[in-house]
Amino acid sequence: MNINRKEEHERPRPRDGVTVKECGNLIEVRYSVNAPPETVIQKLTAELYLDKRTGEVKAFRHTENRAEDKSSVAQSLCRLRDLINTNVTDPDRVLWVTLTYRENMCDPSRLYEDFRRYRQRLNYYLDKQGQPKCEYISAAEPQGRGAWHLHLLLLFPDKAPFIPNTEMARLWGQGFTKTKSLKGVDNPGLYLTAYLGDMELTEAVTAGQFQAAHIQEKATGKAVVKGARLRLYPSGFNLYRCSRGVKRPQVKQMTEGEARQVIRDAPLVYEKTIAVLNGEGETVNIINYRQYNRARDEAKNAPGERPAETAAGSVGEAPKE
Repeated sequence: MNINRKEEHERPRPRDGVTVKECGNLIEVRYSVNAPPETVIQKLTAELYLDKRTGEVKAFRHTENRAEDKSSVAQSLCRLRDLINTNVTDPDRVLWVTLTYRENMCDPSRLYEDFRRYRQRLNYYLDKQGQPKCEYISAAEPQGRGAWHLHLLLLFPDKAPFIPNTEMARLWGQGFTKTKSLKGVDNPGLYLTAYLGDMELTEAVTAGQFQAAHIQEKATGKAVVKGARLRLYPSGFNLYRCSRGVKRPQVKQMTEGEARQVIRDAPLVYEKTIAVLNGEGETVNIINYRQYNRARDEAKNAPGERPAETAAGSVGEAPKE
């Protein structure tokens, strides 16, 4: 199978069926001209799967790192983006915290055990302060030198309390912390997951992950290597975790006409149409994908353009220009 991007978009008619996914302020609409093919693989165990076409039981081919399994990585990051956007609709209710180690800590199992203990201390602290418990979404990030640190979203039912950085570092107990604001970021899922895949050029060169073809200059003026950090995740490692009370995206099947009622006045911020080709070069399906953002000012960004990244300043400060 090959995929080609079409310059002319294939829009559905009002009665055509579409899939609508609501992730907080983000609304995604997916239209497929032909129904997707039935899944031909059924997972049996961590090591074996059933090929429904032949009835054969086969062994999975395991990879050494997440970058070798691009489909798995893409799905993980997509699910994390959706989770963040579904839950981060009001930045005043969120604390974005980074937890780092004072030493070069390279053990991923210790990372999550330390985080578990930190969560216990944080809940105790919030209770003593008369504050409600919060939900969380955490994502681990490997550094080029082998060390780990954790990005954390603390989700509060109302306005997030102010927690001094000295107090947050004491609760963490392993090194340093930094708390930032997400004000001015209208697609927090995309903004935050970029940290997990991309690597600044200087770090990529040091880590031996330099790929000239994947260098991209950000709006901030920094050069990054796209996807370089993915090679540092061990195979089978969970990039992210979340608490039970975290909301999940809503996915529904409906007509295009019904989808327009859901979208209402939300501006279109991204659209692409792709053609799926078989081995003989024949088109077997055409898929149209659109994204709308209720938080976006339509006058600032035209459809298809990616907005400039917004730098998030420390809590209590105005976002930097």
